[in-house]
Amino acid sequence: MNVTTTVTTVTTVAAITMTTSTDRDRITSTLAGIIGMDVKIAMDRGKTNLFDGDLDVSPVTLSSDWSRVARLLLLASLAVVGSVGNVFMISAIMVEDHLKKKGNAFLVNVALADLLVTGLVIPASAIVILAGHEESPGICRFEWTLEALCFLVTVLTLATIAGENYARLCLPHDKYSALTTTRVTATIITIWVIAGMVVALQSSLDLGPDFCGRKFHGIATPQVIGACIFVIFPALLTIFLYFRLVLRVRRAIRGSFKPPATFSWDYELTKTNIYSFVLFTIFWLPFGTSITISAMKPTSARVLYNLAWFALSKSCINNLLYCVFDRHFRNAYIKLFHYCCCKTTVSFSRRPRGDGSRSSGDVRLRVHIIHSYASPASCRPNITRPNGRDVYEL
Repeated sequence: MNVTTTVTTVTTVAAITMTTSTDRDRITSTLAGIIGMDVKIAMDRGKTNLFDGDLDVSPVTLSSDWSRVARLLLLASLAVVGSVGNVFMISAIMVEDHLKKKGNAFLVNVALADLLVTGLVIPASAIVILAGHEESPGICRFEWTLEALCFLVTVLTLATIAGENYARLCLPHDKYSALTTTRVTATIITIWVIAGMVVALQSSLDLGPDFCGRKFHGIATPQVIGACIFVIFPALLTIFLYFRLVLRVRRAIRGSFKPPATFSWDYELTKTNIYSFVLFTIFWLPFGTSITISAMKPTSARVLYNLAWFALSKSCINNLLYCVFDRHFRNAYIKLFHYCCCKTTVSFSRRPRGDGSRSSGDVRLRVHIIHSYASPASCRPNITRPNGRDVYEL
């Protein structure tokens, strides 16, 4: 009896021990699974934070650390100053006698791309801030798509401007005359078509980083190829053409060549175009570098969005650069300012000749402003310069 009881007890203890070990293994496995899941979730969260950056930074409404009033004033100021400046730049080429050349239509194309940014992209963000709503994916994608389109148009047009300036200053007149108005128009249309097709393919195939979805997983191979063809190659071509142009002009000036006034004016405009390209590079290179770095290591969204808005501000400054460095743009800006602010009638023309005839290049623009908004008393009187190039009329 005692032996049987002892055997039974031992068997029971062994069964309990085995059961406990099995339960223990189950508990251990369950804990390991829970811990592994927690670790995976933590790693995913860490990865998301690394790639997505700060959630208080918006690609549309900037950082929420700033007050709504400060953001609204900043964007509204950029939109107004940039839009007025780009309109002045386009108008200057249309009304200034020396700037009315077929090659300068490419400058109008750059100003038009900048005007789309300052007139549509930035005001859209200001409206979202003013309404007090969160940015919608539709508005965000509209802005970033238009930004990419204007960026590509500007890059391709800057390369075209470099080629046109080289042909104007360094090639014979018969070769430059091959650049007709029809070809200039066809080139501008082709630039917009190419840029539109590239942006449409990128959007439809969902290549590269998604700025609106806060997904920065590097740059896709097709996007790298596209960047080399449509961004890097035009930029290198622009640098090469301007470098060769400056060398040839300096070599010619050091010799017996005495440049006429028109050549000096064209070279002055070319140098301003070089400054415009340098300005474009300064504003867009940091953003492009950050995108390239994000393909190799995580980059904060705060850095990407701030650099993107810094690049967009180039569209508000480029027109001021032409006013500062080119005399003809500056004269046209002054005339347009007087026309908009205080004159009832303005005339963009040269002094009439002695026989009463005018040259074919003269341009007269008469626009009457409502008298209640005009201030003739604050305007200067009629002025005819001794060299007879400009005439102002009330």
